[in-house]
Amino acid sequence: MRKICVVTGTRAEYGLLYWLMKEIENSNDLKLQIIVTGSHLSREFGLTFNEIEKDFKINKKIKILSSSDSPVEISKSMGIALASFSKAYQKLKPDLVVVLGDRFEIFSAVSAATVSRLPIAHLHGGETTEGAFDESFRHSITKMSHLHFTAHEQYSNRVIQLGENPKTVFNVGSIGVEGISKLNLLSRESFEESINFSLSKKNLLITFHPVTLENSSALIQFNSLISVLDELIDTHLIFTKSNADTGGRIINKIIDKYVENNPHKSVVFSSLGQLRYISALQFMDGVIGNSSSGLIEAPTFKIGTINIGDRQKGRLKADSVIDCDSSIEGINNAVKKLYSSSFIKKLKSVKSPYNGNDVAKNIVNIIKSFSLNNILKKSFFDLNIPKKIK
Repeated sequence: MRKICVVTGTRAEYGLLYWLMKEIENSNDLKLQIIVTGSHLSREFGLTFNEIEKDFKINKKIKILSSSDSPVEISKSMGIALASFSKAYQKLKPDLVVVLGDRFEIFSAVSAATVSRLPIAHLHGGETTEGAFDESFRHSITKMSHLHFTAHEQYSNRVIQLGENPKTVFNVGSIGVEGISKLNLLSRESFEESINFSLSKKNLLITFHPVTLENSSALIQFNSLISVLDELIDTHLIFTKSNADTGGRIINKIIDKYVENNPHKSVVFSSLGQLRYISALQFMDGVIGNSSSGLIEAPTFKIGTINIGDRQKGRLKADSVIDCDSSIEGINNAVKKLYSSSFIKKLKSVKSPYNGNDVAKNIVNIIKSFSLNNILKKSFFDLNIPKKIK
């Protein structure tokens, strides 16, 4: 029986991994191990490990975050994570480590697994986010991984372009899109009761993360967004807080202050959880911010997404996504487009670029059957690229 160790560090990542973890847990050939780290263990970010413990047994909790999100403290967190994960792997002795995405704590977890000589399976590789240093982490994780489960053929091709053997790269689709079809979504009344907040004639869901490759931009950019949102009429706002990146705490303080001053039309959550977040999309006029969920999950509900700035630049996008810069004018024009009759009409025929059929099951079948013998030794897969003529 193979021991499969799944690492999760954020609420969003866990929401995506949930169905894969269930599939692993229900397999007779696999044993699930779970390591929880990052913002899951932070009171400031909602102590979301409590939600995980309702669903699974957690094998190890690795606390790494400090009370600051400065570059120095983030680097310190990465160092703590590297040492702590090495100790955890030594104790758990997994046969395969499974990770998703591109965050700094996942980079540390994968680095420790590499030194510990453990095979690694990576979900959502090959994607690009040009406005965040997550881009570098993601491609680095790809190079340290041995099995690759991508969300689109274009992303599979990019993983191969990075030198990975095509035999180890599997275009399985988006596990987040698959999860939508498996959830028993809340009714409008049940959703309102669950958040203790009434929806209005118009409703928007806002998640905005720092653009980590831009200096001191979080405060300016988010204040521009707040200025536009505050002018909207008959509109209720549901905020989910920013993640633990550098600048995230500044954004969260602005949200808290705004909601405190405007409780009649706004509400904030450190984490809605998977069920409430996906349920919310049914009742929204649109999603605003720069979260990947606006590009991957939101189009399934045929609602618009206002994607601000460069954080998600490079990702595949449905026609429901409105790109804009972070200026007041840019965001204001995007909101006008979101509510325009022509755009609303176009939403009816929107198709998501991400497939979500049997993703978790397909991943588990590959994990069960793929030989791990000598998988640690990788040869760089060269593409047949003509040499540049001098």
